[in-house]
Amino acid sequence: MIYFKNINKKYPPDTLALNDVNLHIKPGEFVSIVGQSGTGKTTLIKLLIAEEKPTKGKIIVGGWDITDIPGRHVPILRRQIGVVFQDYKLLPKKTVMENVAFALQVAGETNVKIEKIVPQVLKIVGLEEKGKRFPEQLSGGEQQRVSIARSLVHRPKILVADEPTGNLDSINTREIIDLLQKINELGTTILLVTHNREVVNALRKRVITLEAGAVISDQEKGKYIL
Repeated sequence: MIYFKNINKKYPPDTLALNDVNLHIKPGEFVSIVGQSGTGKTTLIKLLIAEEKPTKGKIIVGGWDITDIPGRHVPILRRQIGVVFQDYKLLPKKTVMENVAFALQVAGETNVKIEKIVPQVLKIVGLEEKGKRFPEQLSGGEQQRVSIARSLVHRPKILVADEPTGNLDSINTREIIDLLQKINELGTTILLVTHNREVVNALRKRVITLEAGAVISDQEKGKYIL
């Protein structure tokens, strides 16, 4: 599914963000990527969604070599990889349904398809009754659910959750992690980037630990070791 082969990423003038990273993430896995700030987690995600290109090495996603992906192909790649951020990135003047639909509109989907898909993904995240509300009328956990729904509209094979619970209390955190596990059980590969030790340790799933841009630990059923 995802291969990082001998990946280096250097930023000018002389910052080595990733140092000889080798990873293989199989279809359907749930993987936590952990490490202190500045250890390369964000750079890893940027390379995966082709926001950055590696200085050295090769990246394969679903059999597709994206190492030097042309700009015109990046939107196609990003429909296969859903991304959820810490700060939700919702449009405040659009309703829940409109926020989710917008991701399909910018991809040029028909109204018929949009009207079919939006209720489906809202049901997955448990917000089918709140489609006409605006973001400010929702709790933080509900706003993150909208963000997750939006990331699912293209039925991505991979979902990257970058600190998705960073702004949430413990109850909402648990609900979001449970939702990510549900999505994983439906067949989507999940990459969870997090600082939350309790979440990682409770999952008892694969944990990849980065330090100084290198993989220092890769445990099949791991814990947050730092």
